[in-house]
Amino acid sequence: MSIATTTAGSLPRTAALIDANKARTFDDDGFTLTSSPEFDHLTAQAVADVVARQREAGITLVGDGEFGKAMSNAVDYGAWWSYSFQRAAGLSLTEVNAFNEPPVRSEPGAVRLTSFLDRRDRQLFPAVYAEAVEVGAGATAFPTTTGAITYRGQDAVASDIRNLKATLGEGEQGFLTAIAPGSAARVRNDFYATDEEHIFAWADALREEYKAITDAGLIVQLDDPSLAENFDQINPEPSVADYQAFTRIRVDAINHAIEGLPKELVRLHLCWGSWHGPHTTDVALQDILPVILQARVGSVSFEAGNVRHEHEFGVWADAAVPDDLVLVPGVVSHATNVVEHPELVAQRIRRFTGIVGDDRVIASTDCGLGGRIHPDIAWAKLAALGEGARRA
Repeated sequence: MSIATTTAGSLPRTAALIDANKARTFDDDGFTLTSSPEFDHLTAQAVADVVARQREAGITLVGDGEFGKAMSNAVDYGAWWSYSFQRAAGLSLTEVNAFNEPPVRSEPGAVRLTSFLDRRDRQLFPAVYAEAVEVGAGATAFPTTTGAITYRGQDAVASDIRNLKATLGEGEQGFLTAIAPGSAARVRNDFYATDEEHIFAWADALREEYKAITDAGLIVQLDDPSLAENFDQINPEPSVADYQAFTRIRVDAINHAIEGLPKELVRLHLCWGSWHGPHTTDVALQDILPVILQARVGSVSFEAGNVRHEHEFGVWADAAVPDDLVLVPGVVSHATNVVEHPELVAQRIRRFTGIVGDDRVIASTDCGLGGRIHPDIAWAKLAALGEGARRA
């Protein structure tokens, strides 16, 4: 019996689905999308096709490829994040670059986020980033929290659930992604008194989405790159203790949002950001893992194939990993066009089965593959993942 396999969410979209998304229109608020029966049918068919293709590649825990999540006019930063603007009330568009104008923060140790486009890694490699075409770099209007954050995505999440469940066989499990409170709250805040209040407002709102997914018997993957990625956006570089305190607020918000939900149906995804760059200023896993492990989730998805972090597998062996926590290591990476050899994939999987056992490892991708590498390469990597799991 092979090791279980999954993905981290985003998968390559078909040209037809991309064109159909582009043809959709937003209301005057910049967030509300109008749909049509034709688009809904196309999305349902695309989800069915991507699930079938995952099975062919050897993926045993399938997702919808994030096909139900559309970009927002507000910011071109990826559907994994900007979809949340369409499902939350309390936001307005601002004509300033909110990436470069962080909201007022109230944080332990005076830790303060600066800018997405002013990372310390970017400062070290200005020529590299000057030549790169970065997601979000061309946006001119961004969301700002100007009122109470509430959830309004009931119809959208119901559609996501319906489309995925229609593809699943008897007894087959699937998962849907949803943004975590800390990552959702990385917009300008002109309403709440503190950053913590802002994050917990998002937690209260997004809980409705998480509950809808788990009530349907599906796994919800909470996407929270902010847990690791924020470190690169803080100037000057914070101490480990201050960054842990900063991050603990975000983990507390996750626990608040998922309280009472079936633990085994909640998966946390953390990463160091999917952009293609040097990543020399990433926080070390050992410095954040003690805080991450305070999240009351059933499984944790993380980058373990990324060459900047592959060496950190040993950190898990030394950590106080709960006996019931399932590890979901990335064993193929979005950060390289080179397709991993199945034997390398198997070796990477064995590192983790050696720590927690075969039944507590689900082999995965480092991050979402859609939009980050060529579709043909993405599917070749998933085939390598499936074969590597069989070898392991």
